[in-house]
Amino acid sequence: MFPLLAMLAAVALASATAAPPPAAQVRPVVDDYFGVKITDDYRWMEDRQAPEFVAWLKAQNAYARGQMDRIPGRQALLARIAAHTAGGVSVTSMKIAGGKVFTLRRAPGENSYRLFVRDGVDGSDRLLVDPGAIPTTGPHYAIDYFEPSMDGARVAYGISPGGSEASVIHVIDTATLAQSPETIDRGEYGGPSWLPGGRAFFYNRFALLPPGAKETDKYQNSRAMLHVVGTDPAADRPLLGVGVPGSPALTSVDVPFVQVSAGSAWAVAAVSHGAAPDQTFYIAPLAQAAVGQPAWRKVADVADAVADIAVRGDELYLLSHKNAPHWQVLETSADAPDTAHAKVAIAAGPRIIQAIAASSQALYVRDLDGGLGRIRRFDFAAKTVSDVALSSTGSVSGPVADPGAPGALFGMQGWVLAPTVYETRGGEARRTSIIPAWVDDLSAYTSEEVTATAPDGTGIPLSIVYKKGLARDGAHPVWLTGYGAYGIALEPFLASRYFAFLDDGGVFAVAHVRGGGEFGEDWHQGGRLATKPNTYKDLIACAEYLVANRYGAPASLAIEGRSAGGITVGMALTARPDLFRVVFSGVGDSNPLRSENGTDGPANSLEYGSVATEAGFRALLAVDSTQHVKTGVAYPAVMLTTGMNDPRVAPWQVGKMAAHLQAATSSGRPVLLLVDFDAGHGIGSTKDQRDREMADQMAFLYWQIGLPAYQAQRPAQ
Repeated sequence: MFPLLAMLAAVALASATAAPPPAAQVRPVVDDYFGVKITDDYRWMEDRQAPEFVAWLKAQNAYARGQMDRIPGRQALLARIAAHTAGGVSVTSMKIAGGKVFTLRRAPGENSYRLFVRDGVDGSDRLLVDPGAIPTTGPHYAIDYFEPSMDGARVAYGISPGGSEASVIHVIDTATLAQSPETIDRGEYGGPSWLPGGRAFFYNRFALLPPGAKETDKYQNSRAMLHVVGTDPAADRPLLGVGVPGSPALTSVDVPFVQVSAGSAWAVAAVSHGAAPDQTFYIAPLAQAAVGQPAWRKVADVADAVADIAVRGDELYLLSHKNAPHWQVLETSADAPDTAHAKVAIAAGPRIIQAIAASSQALYVRDLDGGLGRIRRFDFAAKTVSDVALSSTGSVSGPVADPGAPGALFGMQGWVLAPTVYETRGGEARRTSIIPAWVDDLSAYTSEEVTATAPDGTGIPLSIVYKKGLARDGAHPVWLTGYGAYGIALEPFLASRYFAFLDDGGVFAVAHVRGGGEFGEDWHQGGRLATKPNTYKDLIACAEYLVANRYGAPASLAIEGRSAGGITVGMALTARPDLFRVVFSGVGDSNPLRSENGTDGPANSLEYGSVATEAGFRALLAVDSTQHVKTGVAYPAVMLTTGMNDPRVAPWQVGKMAAHLQAATSSGRPVLLLVDFDAGHGIGSTKDQRDREMADQMAFLYWQIGLPAYQAQRPAQ
């Protein structure tokens, strides 16, 4: 036995006899849903700020840290992970305005994303905002979003502490770096959109809550506002919202935005109704909206299945999936919008249309084609559609365009393909210097795309990434991740955070389960509401494929799900505890029956269901993993993580799942709950925070499967 393997075995043995984690008080609450009685042993946790719950979380975290810090090799793992994730420049967001390119970027050696501007696509980057430079003795700060004015002279940006996404809007002058004196709080969804001239912008603001308000009140009754730079936000004028004069009728969960496009005399109001992609759109003359008196006229409603609008002068281009599960682009006029009789500008086809952006000459379209990203160009003058030639293949982000200028930018990356940014103005794309050449050598890794078969016969795409020369002997650790919600496709990304795992002979795999958007709206509907159980059944099918094809074995198989993926892995855990050795649930949705009592729970009921109806209750119960944990079952080792400032999946959901598993499992394997008190849902987390979590996960997996932490460099047997 290798010395480190012996140490790991000793740690595992010690863990089996160590003191148990801090027990959670059992205080049963019984609810009657349509004649079905459901017991909730940990309802008391739902007061997330209660001293008792906070103390329990701190005790759980201290216990988990004590266990993790005893695992040999964790610090070395962290160093190796950090080296790979610092292998090049990372860009998360791009905007074009006034001939300038704005990016949120992080270079090797940097911990947080910073806001930069360059003059033209090939200019030099100049720093505008560095959240890491904000003096603080408490939580770190992160930029949540930004929007430049049409001339690029100013930028409105939202910044928040501790991953809370509780954005405060600031305005900076791009030439002088002078900050406008006012700040605007309650800007979680922000979405600023500038008027011509750069003196004012529209934005979304949530209501000011009274003391003692319920958690679910936070994301209700927001309004679309008009702000003039340099004035007191208290004087901002509302344009849409519940109780706003002249506003269309909205509900408390609706979130309205007003959007302006360069070169257009129209303002578009987009009203989001929660988790569903379909929005309601209105239009009004910009001159009216600019003085806070728009006369809104409806363009499209939920039944029209429109998710986005691109504006070019008086022309409206609508991205819709009505009678088109793969989506289509419709064209109508701003002065007389008629969605029912709109022209089909880009017809639905085999590809999935994901996004549109208007430049001055063309509408650029992002497609998903058999798992690969494509860009098409709809020429406004010729009314023709053509492909943009790409020099490589991978997933595509964007496109990003300025309606007042030609061309567009888009990003590309893959599992083992470094991210790049391309510019296109016609039928070809050229690589830009926005992301320089990647430093880390990626030539040692490879990937493949296969198909697993779900219990109902549906083929489930499965991406597999590993180091070249992998032997299919069933002896490798396997890390399988899945999501499956909101129509979001898990497209290829550079898997740098997993490269240390691949170096150790591991296999990283991504299950493209139903509920996502890999095959359009039909694929989404196949894992939503009553069909939601397909998400975890698909994940199980992918795990079985990996075992049957000897990538690994149940004794070395880990599954991971984050956010809505917590449903996927939580239910897979309870359905097939024999199939997995380790389960990672990161900020995971674990208690859907009670999710409507979380901050954004009412909005998410459109995706999962509502206890207000019997059908909704039964859909939620079918995927509530806390209700499927059974006492005396030998569950795998489980690591759950949460951020104390999480506004999306409340820490009490994760806490309840940890308490259920710790009380129920008979396997003797650990169930650990790690809590980051300077984090939220992961949005805004620093590189160091993400690297540390990955090191914890890898060390935990290696501990549970008895794998030396330095397998790639260990001495020969």
